[in-house]
Amino acid sequence: MNGSRASAPEDSPSVGAPAAGAWEELVTAALLGTERRTPPGFPPGGQAPVALLDAAAVETVRRRAGLRPARAARRPEPAAADPRPSLPPAAARRLALLLADRPGIPGGSGRRGTAPDLMELLPQWLAAANAHGFTAPPHTLPALLDAARGRTDLRPAALAFAGPRALWLARLNPDWRFALRSAPGGGTALPGVEETERIQRLWQEGLFAERVSLLAAIRAREPAAARELLETTWPTERAEDRLMFLDSLRMGLRSEDEPFLERALADRSRNVRATAAELLSALPDSALAARMALRAGACVALDRTSGPSSPSSANSHAGTRDEPSLVVEAPHECDAGMERDGVVAKAPAGRGERSWWLGQLVEAAPLGSWSGRLGGRTPEEIVALPVADDWQGELHAAWCRAAVRQRDAAWSRALLGAPSTPEAGGPGAVSLAERAKLLATLDEAERAGWVAGFIATHGLSEAFQLLGVCAVPWAPPLGRAVVDALNIARDAGSYPWSFSGVMGLAERCLDHSEAGRLDGLLAVPDEGEDASPGAGTYWAEAFQRLVGTLRLRATMAEELGSAPPRTPSA
Repeated sequence: MNGSRASAPEDSPSVGAPAAGAWEELVTAALLGTERRTPPGFPPGGQAPVALLDAAAVETVRRRAGLRPARAARRPEPAAADPRPSLPPAAARRLALLLADRPGIPGGSGRRGTAPDLMELLPQWLAAANAHGFTAPPHTLPALLDAARGRTDLRPAALAFAGPRALWLARLNPDWRFALRSAPGGGTALPGVEETERIQRLWQEGLFAERVSLLAAIRAREPAAARELLETTWPTERAEDRLMFLDSLRMGLRSEDEPFLERALADRSRNVRATAAELLSALPDSALAARMALRAGACVALDRTSGPSSPSSANSHAGTRDEPSLVVEAPHECDAGMERDGVVAKAPAGRGERSWWLGQLVEAAPLGSWSGRLGGRTPEEIVALPVADDWQGELHAAWCRAAVRQRDAAWSRALLGAPSTPEAGGPGAVSLAERAKLLATLDEAERAGWVAGFIATHGLSEAFQLLGVCAVPWAPPLGRAVVDALNIARDAGSYPWSFSGVMGLAERCLDHSEAGRLDGLLAVPDEGEDASPGAGTYWAEAFQRLVGTLRLRATMAEELGSAPPRTPSA
């Protein structure tokens, strides 16, 4: 363009012709083109484009020269000190490699062939680093925050590891604002329990998220103080806020909360009433629990005069026609008292009203009350009783929900039955999802043992949900059961891709000490006539990736100083 420029004609207006404020006119002329619109003060013609550029140059200099110096911005306050020790050098290098493997990062490998999936190891690495009390190297914080931004499951561990510097950075970059929302109090230090004036000010004037965080923090330290704080403003809170605040009382729920929860049963919001009733039903000595026990007990009774009434029940209890059974008389109406205690009157579509009401009553009744009502029987004996008139599924499903809500291991154990029992054939659990919830009420060792027995009987095709509630790393019996089942599926020539989910779980959850037991599975097996095409190669690659991942996890643990701690699964 420079070679085509010429001096403006002598009879043309001066270059400085555009008046102050003509910048918009120049922009309009440039957008429309000089054939349609010439710069202000210039004639049309072949020199119009040159004149437009000259005028724009002069106006640019004029605009820049007219700018007044701005006041220097205040420097940000330095980030709060982080007293935690730094990572060992090898662990710091490992973190950089894990963060560099994120999808969309140049050079990130993703998942290919036998290579370990590094991004899937990042959550476990963060948990181990937090357990050791290390702090993140400052230069890794941007990548760590970007990773947490893309994966919400990483956020709690990533922000705990990043510490106060992450919150400092989040205030400067809108892309990382999620860190402020995730941190208690929006990243500001919450007042201590003894700072009553600060607590009252934040409770009265703070944002909703800050108030929720404040209430949760106080509840964790002094449950009674949190409840008393909530009571001071309860009548003036919005319904949706009351629901969130009430839900925070789940932590540290105790009998002292009962009077407040009883008052919440009269709340004008149906959701608040339902939540208050649920919390009260989790207190086995509460008045609501007693009322529900009476109602549920009136619906379920022991009939000593007749045996099983259905062919299936009779076959399973052959020769026991004189054995007592349970008879069910579901409620005929949902009265005002039931509604006040949290029973929802309107049944969902396709559900009978009476069975809907019955399920809610049994679910809310204390499980400890059934033994006295049913002849002193244990949970196993109660669950084994035949139920007349096809009410067994409804009754047992309600007991399952009650066992989960009340965290009752004895009833969960009875309702789960033996792990060898087929799905939908157990005493009370009618689905694997229900069994998974019941398993979560058992301790880690019993949970792992039950799932190992299930896998030994049924294989892995139905075990994915159950494995998800087991503690990580898997206990040795469970790990051996998973490896044995994978080996059996491999030798049988099973369709290999259907086990990819379990294989991925094994990479993250199998104890890394099991790597040596898998060396014999790394070769490509001979494919039988009935095997899926390419199955042998896939199985070999999958086991090679599994062994490589386990050995990498062992190296990561050594770099951090010791083996990672056992953590319960969510």
